[in-house]
Amino acid sequence: MLSEEQKQQFEEMGYLLLADMVTERERLALIERAYQFIEEDDLSQAGQFSTTDRSRIDNRYFLGSAETIRCFFEEEAFDEGGELRQARSQSINKIGHALHDLDPLYRQFARRREFGAVARDLGISQPSLYQTMVIFKQPRIGGEVTWHQDATFFYTEPTSVVTYWFALEDATLENGCLWLEPGGHKGPLRERYFCEQGLLRMEPLSDLPWPTENGQAMPVKAGSLLVFHGHLPHYSAPNRSDRSRIALTFHVVDAASEYAEENWLQRPGLGHFVMSSD
Repeated sequence: MLSEEQKQQFEEMGYLLLADMVTERERLALIERAYQFIEEDDLSQAGQFSTTDRSRIDNRYFLGSAETIRCFFEEEAFDEGGELRQARSQSINKIGHALHDLDPLYRQFARRREFGAVARDLGISQPSLYQTMVIFKQPRIGGEVTWHQDATFFYTEPTSVVTYWFALEDATLENGCLWLEPGGHKGPLRERYFCEQGLLRMEPLSDLPWPTENGQAMPVKAGSLLVFHGHLPHYSAPNRSDRSRIALTFHVVDAASEYAEENWLQRPGLGHFVMSSD
């Protein structure tokens, strides 16, 4: 699936951009289904999601989403009176986290052999899809996602998590595209996210600062797939434009690695979703 040059780029830079990995038909169907989730959910219990103020996250609602499909509001979705600032379809931050297990359309998409082949070409011997999210960067109120590494949340021994970031809409500087630190995956894991008896906490592991001047913007066209290493620092700015930015993410770990019991996302009822390359 991947050329030797692409494998070398991933090893040196920590990421790969693969164009035209989502067909137009798939892209439109995935978006349509995401909006159906929003309309079908009564949202009465939906929590808010924020990376800048984690105290606003309802731990029980969040932890309960590991093996189901739940919607989360944008941090700025509500005004001072508790009313939505804009239509509910433009108020959701993300939908997660077991889309690939529970929804036929997303399950079919996740089973595409090319995705398993990419994982194996990157050295993941038993690629297991642990989490899917539809991430909205909503017009005008799309929240910032602060610098982080995905291995913080998907800790394995040895490190194995790889992120698949599918652009379902164009991601631009104006609507909040990703920023990466090329080569930053060679550095240490800076933080680790623990879940202990239903309580969530972030533990610093390194005082290495997050990138400021050496971050690289990654505008990508709809239908593209950005694959990156679990230690690669990445970030996205708020969306204050009038255009949405929708992405679909997979978090893939190697079932041959030891998945930490302290990770917030556990799948005792769903088990391993193995990505096929046959």
